Amino acid sequence: MPIYEYRCASCGFQSEYLQKVGEPLMTVCPQCGQESFNKLLTAAGFQLKGTGWYVTDFKNSGAKPVAKAESKEGGSSSGHACGAGACGCAASKAEA
Repeated sequence: MPIYEYRCASCGFQSEYLQKVGEPLMTVCPQCGQESFNKLLTAAGFQLKGTGWYVTDFKNSGAKPVAKAESKEGGSSSGHACGAGACGCAASKAEA
């Protein structure tokens, strides 16, 4: 359960309370009884310790490698990367 900090706008009383996330906010000051008790914005209550995160920590080791351009043996009859002679790419314009 998170710890929330409240301060009364009337009397200045300030305190921390352990509350559930879904629990309604406290509005009545326990010190003076006025309805001016407001929740404060405070720093997070946790710290990250250790040597840190590494690029390899969450790599998908079973991922397939990125597809490479077609090999020269395998298929393109025109000799450029897209495999079509009249495709409109830069390679086909250079051949023309």
